[in-house]
Amino acid sequence: MALRREPHVLVVGGSDSSGGAGIARDIETVSAFGLRSCLAITAVTVQTHSAVEHVKLVPSELVAAQMRAAFAANDVAAVKIGMIGTSAAVEAVGAVLVNRQVPVVLDPVLASTSGRNLLADDAINMLRHDLMPICRLVTPNLVELAAFTGSSPAADEEGACRQAEELSRTVRTAVLVKGGHVQGTRCVDVLLQPNQPAVRFEAPRLPRGMRGTGCMMASAVAASLALGASLKASVRQAKQHVFDALAGSKDIGPIS
Repeated sequence: MALRREPHVLVVGGSDSSGGAGIARDIETVSAFGLRSCLAITAVTVQTHSAVEHVKLVPSELVAAQMRAAFAANDVAAVKIGMIGTSAAVEAVGAVLVNRQVPVVLDPVLASTSGRNLLADDAINMLRHDLMPICRLVTPNLVELAAFTGSSPAADEEGACRQAEELSRTVRTAVLVKGGHVQGTRCVDVLLQPNQPAVRFEAPRLPRGMRGTGCMMASAVAASLALGASLKASVRQAKQHVFDALAGSKDIGPIS
């Protein structure tokens, strides 16, 4: 029996056996917005809440085949990309998306919270030059933002915004500076878009941590875009969703 072609968010990323991040967090987030997910798995990872113990990458041609099947089976209204892993996978993902009129949100995962590399070094430039320009939004953390601009991690909001402006101008797409790792009583995210003024989104900083908030933020933006919201409204709704999740979390401490 054929399923109804209701709007889906296509999630491209790695699994997380702990359930704290990756595709597990993405599906949970998309569901909270009343949408369904379809999947293209890029890697199977063995993780606890403190470390990535093993990574098995999926061949790039299989990643692309999963994506094509998801588009064929469903009404894909937005795409969220997380961990990709290799330059071949970056090329394959880009080739599937390049001519599709669908908003893409990229959370460029370079390493795990525990420090394990999750993207090959030779894929970083390819991610920047080949994939970012076809995305609607890129959501790097401060370390990732520095890597894409050839800089040291910014020490404050002003420095992060300078790096994000450079990246946005270079790749010709919007960049969201996430303020979760910057000190202060307020958590400020800044949306930078080419030839537009910066837009700041503020919330109180909570004394709680949660794994997978980067996945959650990007997936929430993608879900809002899939529902027809503007980029600015989507970022605002996503930030509120993450804030509410953190407010309800029982974890205490700077887990990211």
